[in-house]
Amino acid sequence: MQASSLARRLFLLAALWSALSLAVAGFVLITVYRGSVERSFDERLAVYLKTLVGALATQADGAGTFRQPDNLGEARFELPLSGWYWVVRHAADGRVALTSPSLTGEVLRLPSDIGTRPDRDRVMRAYLDGPDGQNLRMLEREVDFDGREIFRLAVAGNAGDLEADVSGFSWRTALLLAVVGLGLAISTVVQVRLGLTPLARMRDALMRIRAGEAERLEGAFPAEIAPLADELNALIQANREATERARTHVGNLAHALKTPISVLLNEARGSDCTIAPHVVEQVGLMREHVEHHLERARLAAQRRVIGVVTDVAPVIERLARAMRRIHDARLIELSETVEAGIRFRGEREDLEEALGNLVDNACKWAEGRVEITVRMADEVAGTDRHFFVVLVDDDGPGIDPAGREEALKRGHRLDQKVPGSGLGLSIVNELAALYGGEFDLERSPLGGLRCRLVLPAL
Repeated sequence: MQASSLARRLFLLAALWSALSLAVAGFVLITVYRGSVERSFDERLAVYLKTLVGALATQADGAGTFRQPDNLGEARFELPLSGWYWVVRHAADGRVALTSPSLTGEVLRLPSDIGTRPDRDRVMRAYLDGPDGQNLRMLEREVDFDGREIFRLAVAGNAGDLEADVSGFSWRTALLLAVVGLGLAISTVVQVRLGLTPLARMRDALMRIRAGEAERLEGAFPAEIAPLADELNALIQANREATERARTHVGNLAHALKTPISVLLNEARGSDCTIAPHVVEQVGLMREHVEHHLERARLAAQRRVIGVVTDVAPVIERLARAMRRIHDARLIELSETVEAGIRFRGEREDLEEALGNLVDNACKWAEGRVEITVRMADEVAGTDRHFFVVLVDDDGPGIDPAGREEALKRGHRLDQKVPGSGLGLSIVNELAALYGGEFDLERSPLGGLRCRLVLPAL
């Protein structure tokens, strides 16, 4: 997927939303599970605490001394530093009255020592560090056995058991959510690609139109983009109709002006009036201007036609054969090298006119050799359009840098001895500009002039 593609945007948005949703869901699940496990652990400790209170209550003697109670239901209270402990302290001075055998003389900090407040069940709950670096979950409450003295009873369990349970659940949850996320990512890719398939079909149809293989968008499209397809077809049809109208108007104008100009020119040539030569000259200029602007109008109309494509190689072959016949008497060696598969995005007549002017001009000035080279041009940065370049080289006298700009001016002829109107290079220059290409005059490797024409390619 390209960086700016719609499919990439849709996939990234769906992936980000899915990842965020799964992360939140995982956090909520783990938090809820941790709370459930912690409540279950606390309930277990509360049972031990009540059992301890019951065991001590039966032997309270008013002197604050107790016998070691029997097993409270957890064998680890008897194992040294097992992580499961209980302790009984005097509330007044904090002296230890009795401890579980598992403490082995170690001293435990109680929740009351760190300022923990009792809950509504008068139980204080906290996580505290125990012997041997253990993390303990501890419940503590105050008990008055005989109405004389208050004792603090606390029961602690190894919180590592709780953490191991939560950690195992977390890993299983993360693995499950990762699998779900992968499935969502795959389904998102499939969904995006299937959802955008109609747009891909529309793109292919437009490419066929641009390549001249079709005249309109064909096929059934989803309801969401069917109006777009209809509008594009209407636009293509309107473009063709506008082009035909422009061509018709250009033709009508040409016919309307040519006859009066020809009459004026013939009358002036047959007149003995002193101003007749001036009239002939001015009418000739009028004809050139009319033809110039009509040609520009025709080119401007043709270059806006959608789907007009011309193969370059056949045009070059026909042009080379014609030029060899025309300049046969001068024994010009004309060679052409054309890269295969190049297609001009425009009218065949425009390409023939441009190349004909260039090759004919080269043959007129060449000493004995003309080369035609056609190849794809380098890609233009910032655009997806493709171009091809035509190089026409001759071994004639060439044109100095100062004269090359003058040679592109309409009607300008650098040498009156060579036949021509001086319009050829200017016509090529205007045609290149109308098609969005380039036209330059350079020094040829053959020693003469190189004409470099760049035109759009399919």
